[in-house]
Amino acid sequence: MRGGTSKGVFFQARDLPADPAARDRVLLRVTGSPDPYGKQIDGMGAATSSTSKVVLVSPSARPGCDVEYLFGQVSIEAPLIDWSGNCGNLTTAVGPFAIAQGLVQAGPDGIRTVRLWQANLGKRIVAHVPVRGGEVLEEGAFALDGVAFPAAEIRLEFIDPGGGAQGVLPTGQAVDTLLVPGLGTVQASLVDAGNPTVIVAAAALGVPAALAQAEANADAAFLARCEAVRAAGAVMMGLAKTAAEATANRPATPKVALVGPPADYVASSGRAVAAHDIDVVARMISMGKLHHALTGTGAVALAVAAALPGTLVADLLGGPVSGGRMVRLGHASGILPVGAEASRRDGAVVVDKAVLSRSARRLMEGVVLVPAVVQASSVAA
Repeated sequence: MRGGTSKGVFFQARDLPADPAARDRVLLRVTGSPDPYGKQIDGMGAATSSTSKVVLVSPSARPGCDVEYLFGQVSIEAPLIDWSGNCGNLTTAVGPFAIAQGLVQAGPDGIRTVRLWQANLGKRIVAHVPVRGGEVLEEGAFALDGVAFPAAEIRLEFIDPGGGAQGVLPTGQAVDTLLVPGLGTVQASLVDAGNPTVIVAAAALGVPAALAQAEANADAAFLARCEAVRAAGAVMMGLAKTAAEATANRPATPKVALVGPPADYVASSGRAVAAHDIDVVARMISMGKLHHALTGTGAVALAVAAALPGTLVADLLGGPVSGGRMVRLGHASGILPVGAEASRRDGAVVVDKAVLSRSARRLMEGVVLVPAVVQASSVAA
């Protein structure tokens, strides 16, 4: 399924081995990993972080939830599936998948509310899925920058998207100082919302915020600086004991978001993006590469940061946003509006929800074949 600007292989969890190690062996072989050539030729992956993903969906017995799902970010070169975070883009496709698979009834024509439990992070998400004639309505006029074709709009509400016990700001600070080898001190807003995210000014890494994807991903030194910042942020957020551990064992989270003031630039499609049409320029580093658009969870983190006083994003906006105002993020493929609603409880700022719209579509239904050496001959997909 395509969800937002990502695609992945979706399964009902019951169709996979119950043992996590056996399950991961099957899923690695399904996607074609590990592949030392970096192409995933012998699997369903498409050799980018946006297309090397798996989602496992099952009915939920949790009160107030219809289905629950696990998201796995599959490493391309290494035999590793990172289950530490979520994919906001593929979240868009969970509701449609659940309806198509009969886990949730489509109901009458209109908008079907599907209540999701995000099992990786333990969070609730509400998907508003258009249906017609007992099926998901996939065709429509909603254009999503980073996706070639229009489709029907699906609105997502990430309920209480802040992190675990440490909250939205794990260190309690809107801005922290990271000590990064080779860079010295770097100012960062460490936000745990959607996914843990290290937000830094692009200028701190020596690049303009309106960086082109091809240019960024051809610059090994720049990507190495990004990973050093990400690893340092992971340690400060309590997600890894050492920077080396963050790099080796937790490549998917935290993400790194590079931000800067509005600027004119040319999107990857060749369309001109004007500074007056955006509020913040943003670029996302995911799995060691600059993302071709924005991760959905990264957009949530940026929206939440925009609502919190003193963060790097709020400062770029001249102060925190309020009243459900949408922030227009200028990414490598165009513009993404996203919003967050915050309130104050017991003297602390709490983010109630974040909202964004994406689209999704089934690309195929059938059987994916797995060699017998991986303990399974075929698995229904």
